[in-house]
Amino acid sequence: MGFVTLAFLLAAIVALLWSLRIAPRLLLLAGAVMMLGAAGYALQGRPTLAGSLPDAQAARGAPIDPSLIEIRQQMFGRFQYADTYFTLTDALTRMGNDRGAALAMLGGVRSAPNSLPLWTWLGVTLNQQDGGAMSPAAQLAFRKARSLNPQHPAPWFFQGTALMRAGEFDSARAYWVRALAVSRANSAYRPAIAERIAMLDRSLAMRVKMQAEMGGAPVM
Repeated sequence: MGFVTLAFLLAAIVALLWSLRIAPRLLLLAGAVMMLGAAGYALQGRPTLAGSLPDAQAARGAPIDPSLIEIRQQMFGRFQYADTYFTLTDALTRMGNDRGAALAMLGGVRSAPNSLPLWTWLGVTLNQQDGGAMSPAAQLAFRKARSLNPQHPAPWFFQGTALMRAGEFDSARAYWVRALAVSRANSAYRPAIAERIAMLDRSLAMRVKMQAEMGGAPVM
């Protein structure tokens, strides 16, 4: 229901601005802001969560989107060695213990230093621990995962997702495009990657249009 409510809210705001006879340029500005906000919510939001979080958990960043866990299962499969660590880190993340989740994954890569799934999720948990920032440690984890198999989509996709959280939209798109390029045509996760790219493209196009209307001034 969260996405339906969001759609009605956006429509109501546009109608209100139009009725107030706002200048077209300002309407475009409002549209760009709402589009980027909606895209961020659609790509990273969790409409099933309660409306507020305890202060301690909010300071660490929101839990990982359940849809990302589903994509992780589709990319890596189930009933494998890494699942033990995934189960532990998912539980710690739900409790708001992002540092504990990252330490657990660090233990995982030490126990299986050639595990692409574990190195990939170490990057995810480090990004989560840092509140969405793309730290050098997270970059190193994703880079190590890619070195184990450059043709596997997971390190590309999840680093792109981490870059989205960091607000690096252009870089995120490049990683998602690479993930799509190396995905099998009949894979269950391929449509989810393509959908994210399409939504991001719409947001970036709105930003470019906005910049043109504003005489090239940077937008957000």
